[in-house]
Order: sequence, then structure tokens, then C-alpha cells
Amino acid sequence: MGSDPQYAKYPNLSLAQDIFTLTNPSSADSSRQTSLTKLQDAISEHKMAPLYRYLAHPTDGILNTSGEGSARKSSTPGSRKVPSAPSTLKRRPSVSVDFPWDEELYKRLRLDNEKELESFQKEEEEAAEQAGDTEIQAAKGKRADFWARVGDKDKAIEAYEAVFEKTGVLGTKIDIVLAIVRIGMFFGDRIHVKKELDRAKTLVDAGGDWDRRNRLKAYQGLHLLTVRSYNLAAPLLLDSLSTFTSYELCSYSSLVVYSVLAGILSLKRVDFKSEVVDAPEIRAILGDGEEKLSALSGAAAAGPGAGDEEMQDASSATPAPASTAVNLTALGTGQAAAQEAEAPIDFKPLAGLVRSLYVGNYQAFFLALAAVEDNFLTQDRYLYEHRGWFAREMRLRGYQQLLQSYRVVGLQSMAKDFGISVDFLDRDLAKFIAADRIPCSIDRVNGIIETNRPDDKNKQYADVVKQGDALITKLQKYGQAVRLRGSERG
Repeated sequence: MGSDPQYAKYPNLSLAQDIFTLTNPSSADSSRQTSLTKLQDAISEHKMAPLYRYLAHPTDGILNTSGEGSARKSSTPGSRKVPSAPSTLKRRPSVSVDFPWDEELYKRLRLDNEKELESFQKEEEEAAEQAGDTEIQAAKGKRADFWARVGDKDKAIEAYEAVFEKTGVLGTKIDIVLAIVRIGMFFGDRIHVKKELDRAKTLVDAGGDWDRRNRLKAYQGLHLLTVRSYNLAAPLLLDSLSTFTSYELCSYSSLVVYSVLAGILSLKRVDFKSEVVDAPEIRAILGDGEEKLSALSGAAAAGPGAGDEEMQDASSATPAPASTAVNLTALGTGQAAAQEAEAPIDFKPLAGLVRSLYVGNYQAFFLALAAVEDNFLTQDRYLYEHRGWFAREMRLRGYQQLLQSYRVVGLQSMAKDFGISVDFLDRDLAKFIAADRIPCSIDRVNGIIETNRPDDKNKQYADVVKQGDALITKLQKYGQAVRLRGSERG
């Protein structure tokens, strides 16, 4: 299993979600007020002077939409666009945020920070005089955690790098790099996150233990989700469900949402059935009462024939209060306490999306897709930026699934199946046909859709010819380069 992870407490990524909620026009007023209270309490409790200035300063604060203001005055609405989900901490919002600047509070926080830094400096000096390298590293680690806690990105990374350079234990090095990754995620720096994840993977491949390998999967999957690589994120996130321990990254409920959304969009139907619809970890959350019981008891792990339970559609499911996801691997361990603070989530729209797509109930599928967009895509800082693209790709998947079973489909009949108008279906399909995403043609005069299924043998022949031409071109260029070099030598 390896040693327990270090440097996993800071930064608190849930605060980044709270900042996004404040700037998100789709957030409810109650959610915005809850996030504001949580953020203000965290700044006061953890003495987060750098983050407070970064957010609320009257001229430099990113929550000050106008870019100018005075102390103890809330920011006023501006004309800038709403920030994209991962870049929430980089741009100013287009909604009014009641987050006033208090100069006296900032001075008190800075004074507290200076006193704490002095204690760290004294501890390091004493360790250098009286103790060994281990104590010195521990003191430097406290300084790095301090900068991550108060929200100073540059100084936190610099401090963690200083600790990394003097650390010889591989597991600790991996933990330090993952802490730097989370700092990048907090501030929405995707380039930095990608670079550090590659660095962490190199360290893990060099001999990382089982726990850190599994933690890295969750980190990689979440990053791939933010850069719209759902096909690469799905296997990593789904695999993390059964081994998840990275509560410093996100809650288990959030991991379930990310895993299902990535899987439903990118997996082929056979894999979608085995890894999402019939997965015990997902059935324990998205299923009805009997399914949850069978998953918790292990019956669901026996496969799809273990019982006749099915995930209900969102429209037909019996109303039930929202709940948190249950991490099966955390039951009976100390990690189960990490789930207690999770906010309850209503998973019915997500369950309806999975079930309706699998059984081919396309009208319920479109309704569930709209509910998922409202309840999940527009409320999560990692998903918000891709909400339009996700809805479009899911509509495409529904169209493809229906059309692949028919040679000719009535336009009116297909529109009725999806619960939409003929005009909307015509316009929507036309975009996908023009982009070569659906091999079909629309005959509006006769009111039909004809699918153009490519012959497999002809397609393989065309691919061979195309690849052969590319190979011949490369060989010709290589031959010319060789002849030129030979003439130069002569």
C-alpha cells in the first residue's frame, strides 16, 4: 500500500468551486450565498491574505468586475463575459458579486501571516543547529503548506520545489508534485497541470506504490475531462471508482458524476453496458433501492444476470431525497469519514440519462439530457465550459444509435421519437451530416432520412490506398534527402 500521502491537505479545491459559484449566472441565489459565506469564513479562519487580495482588492481583485472601486464597497456589474469553468480565477465575472474589500481585515491577515512565517523561520534555524535533515525538511514542508493554504500560487510552488529538491523518498516526491498539480487546478492553469502530471507519471513509473498509482489515475482523468478528452478520461475515472482515496481532489459524489458523463459520451455500447450500466459502484448510486442493496451486498458484481433490477428513467422514478454517493472501498475504513461533509446530490437525472440511452427511450433521453445540463453541467467548474459541446455530442450519439438500426427512417417518426419538431431535427441533423458525423441524407420532399452505410471492404480498400499513397510520398522525400546528402559528400 505504501506510506500515507503527505502534503494532501492544501490547497482546498472546494473553495475554487465556491468562487466559481459566485461568478456563475446559473447558480441559485441560495447557493451563491452559501458559497460566499464559506469563502469568507475560510479566509478568516486560515488567514488567507494573498487569496483575499487576489479576489476582492478594489483595483486588482478578479471579483471586482469594474476593475476599480474603494474599500468596503462591493463590486459592480461589468460587461465582460462569464469566465470559463477552469479559468474562474483568471477573469472577472459578468455578475455582481457581493464580496467587499476590508482594508483593516487584510492588514490583520497579513500581520498573522508574517508572525506565522517568523515561527517557521525560527523552526528551520533551530532544526539546522540542533537537528538533522529530516527536521529541516519538515519545517520547510510546513512553509510550503502555509503558502498553499493562504492561496499564494507562485510562492507555494517555489516552496514545494525547494522541498522536492532536498527529498530523497520517491513517495514523498510524488506527493509534492501532486500538491503542485492541485495548485494549478485551483487557479485553472491547465498548461501547468499537464506538465506536472507528466512529471508525476514519470515518478510513479519509476517505482510508485499502489495507492499513489491509483491517486494519479484520478488526477489524470479529471485533467483530461477539463481539456475535453473524454475518451481518454473515461477509463481512468471509471477505474478510479473502485479504488478512490483522493478526497483532496474531489468528493466521491463528484467522481461518480465525472465518470458517468465521460463514459456515456465516449464508450462503445458494449463497454458502456459493462462499465457504466452494470458497474456495481455505479448501480449502487444510480439504481433504485434494490439495486443499491445488491451492489452493497456484492450481488451486482456477479454481472448483469445477478438480478432483474434496472435503473429507472428520471420521469418514472419514485421521488427520493438527494443523497451522497457511497464509496464501497471506504466502508469499514477511516476514509469513510471523509464523505460525511459531502453535500447531497440528486442523481436521478443522471440515472435517467444512462437508462434512457441504453434502452432507446429517446424522448426521455432528451429530457434527461436537459436536466443533466441544468443540474450538473452548468453548476460544476470543470464541466461548465463544455456544457454546449457535451449536449451536442450526446444528441449526436442518440441520433447515431437510432439511425444505425434502419436503412430508411421517416423524418416525422424520428422527430416524434425524440420529442422534438421536424424543423429542429432537420437543422440539427444537417449540421452533423455536413461535418461527416452521420452517414445519411435527408429527403425533405418525401419526408425521409436515408442512411449511407459504407461497405466495410470498400472502406478498408480505400484506407489501404490512402495510407499507401502517404507512405510512397514519405519514401520519395526520404530518397531525395539521401541523394542530396550523397552529392554533398561527393
